[in-house]
Amino acid sequence: MTDAYYDLIDSDDPVGQRFSASDHVVSTWAATMQNASPVAALLVRAIEHCAPREDSRISRVVVDLLGPVPVTDPLWVRARVERPGTMIELIGAEMLAPGPDGRPRPVAKASAWRFQLSDSDELHSTPAAPLRPVAEGRRRDAGSDANQTYIHSLDWRWLNDILHSVQAECWARPLVDLVAGETMTPTQQLFAVADIANGMGTRLEPAEWTFLNTDLAVHIHRLPDGPWIGVRSENHYGRDGVGVSRGTLFDETGPVATIQQAQLVRRRPPMDVCR
Repeated sequence: MTDAYYDLIDSDDPVGQRFSASDHVVSTWAATMQNASPVAALLVRAIEHCAPREDSRISRVVVDLLGPVPVTDPLWVRARVERPGTMIELIGAEMLAPGPDGRPRPVAKASAWRFQLSDSDELHSTPAAPLRPVAEGRRRDAGSDANQTYIHSLDWRWLNDILHSVQAECWARPLVDLVAGETMTPTQQLFAVADIANGMGTRLEPAEWTFLNTDLAVHIHRLPDGPWIGVRSENHYGRDGVGVSRGTLFDETGPVATIQQAQLVRRRPPMDVCR
C-alpha cells in the first residue's frame, strides 16, 4: 500500500492533472467511495497551485460533493481563476471521474476566496477557548482490520467520547502524504482532517442512522502551524431528515478556522432476519 492518499499519474493530461487513489481514501460508508477529507485536500492543492501569489492566501473554501467519489477510477483535478483581482480573487477547482459513458464528469468541486495579505497583527484575537493539549488525549487505534479505510490513515487523540459527547473534541494528524513524494502545505494538512467533524458528536448509532454530508464550508482566519489538527464539533438535527455539523478547527496554539457541513440524515432500514 502506498504511503499517500493519491499518486500523480500525469501532470499534463489535457483534462486535468490525473491521479490514482489508494485504499487510504476509502470511506467508512462504502468501500467504493472516498472520504471527503482527501478529496477536499486535493482540491485545495489545485487551488494553491492555480496562479499562485506569495502576497495572498486562502480565506474560505467551500467543497461540494456532487455524488460518491469513486476509489478505483482515474481522477482528474483542475483549477482556474474565476474572479481575478488584486486584493480579492475567486478560484474554482473540480475533480472529475469517468461517467457511465466513460467520459470524465465532475464528482466534486470547490470554490475559494483568496485575499491579499496585510498587517493586522495588533487585531489578532479569537473568543473560542483552546482545546486541551495533545498530550492529554487518549490514543485511539482504528484497528488492524484488513479492510483499511480513511480513519486508519490518521493518528488519533481523543479528548472525550467523540461519538457521543454533545461537543466532541479530539486531535488528529495524517500518517500518510496527500500526494506521493510531496509535503503537505498547512492548508492541505487542515483539509486532510477537516471532514472528521461530521462524524464527531453525532450521538447517533451508525447501525441505525446514516448522516452523510454533502459539503464542507471552512473559513480560515489563521493558517495552522504543526502537524496536529484539533476539532471541536457539535451536531444539530431537524425533524425532517436534515442536519448541520458545526465546528472549530485548531492547531496546538489555538483556533484557526470554523467549519460547517450540511447533513442528509436517514434511518437505516431494518436488517432482514433469516428464519
